[in-house]
Amino acid sequence: MRIRCSFADQTFTVTLEGNSSAREFAAMLPLDLGIEDYSTNEKIAYLPRKLAEEKGGPFSNEAPGDLCYYAPWGNLAFFHGGYKYSSGLIRLGRLDDGPRPLLKRGKFSLRIEQLPPA
Repeated sequence: MRIRCSFADQTFTVTLEGNSSAREFAAMLPLDLGIEDYSTNEKIAYLPRKLAEEKGGPFSNEAPGDLCYYAPWGNLAFFHGGYKYSSGLIRLGRLDDGPRPLLKRGKFSLRIEQLPPA
C-alpha cells in the first residue's frame, strides 16, 4: 500500500510495510496532523491515538527515508538523517523517492492519505 504525505510545498509518497502496525496506521487515514522537526535527523507527527505495538522486535538496515512509529510516545518519525534502531521503534514504510522533502525545517500542517491501488 502507498500513501501520500503533504506539508508546506512538499508532497511525497511512502510505500508501507506489510506489518500489522502499518495496516492499522493505514486504516486511520486520511489524517490531518502537525509535523515538526525533532533532533537533527527526523520530523515527528503525533497520531490521534496510539497504535497496537507489533512484537516484531529490532530491525536492521535503518536508512534516511524510513517512516517509523515510536510506540512509547505514540508518534510518527520521518527520518531524514541516519539513525539506529531503539526499543519501541516500528518501521511502517519508506519514502519512495528519498528523504529530501523532509529537509524543509519548521512546523507545518501535514495531510496523509491513501493512494488508490496501482
